[in-house]
Amino acid sequence: MHSTWADLAAYVREEYEVIEEREDEIRLEFRFEKYDEEDERSQIVVLLREVLDNKHEWVQIASPVGLAASVDLAALLREVGHGSIACGAAIMGDHVVLRHSLPLRDLDVHEFDDPLALLAGTADQIEEMFFGGDGY
Repeated sequence: MHSTWADLAAYVREEYEVIEEREDEIRLEFRFEKYDEEDERSQIVVLLREVLDNKHEWVQIASPVGLAASVDLAALLREVGHGSIACGAAIMGDHVVLRHSLPLRDLDVHEFDDPLALLAGTADQIEEMFFGGDGY
């Protein structure tokens, strides 16, 4: 199966809560299952269309966890390095983000759900651990 950005965007609009959309970017609010009435956590996730070598479409999944200036980056990178299998950390603008990329060429859009959920869950844990809350 050969998926395109348009295929993925249509799937995301149908399955997730899109909060903003631009030509090559979709922002969504990933909601976690509630454990109790008090526990309503969610995570902002940004999907970006990337084109490699002017011909290969990829989707980058990124989630902000906090401001880079207000965290021990070495400790955060160690935690991501030891505790995550599906994402790496980067600084984008002023924010630390966790991100993962997938080639769209061979992606069945349903195979997108697990990496998205894993990244969002990891970002939520890192955000709680290093920034003490659920700001994103």
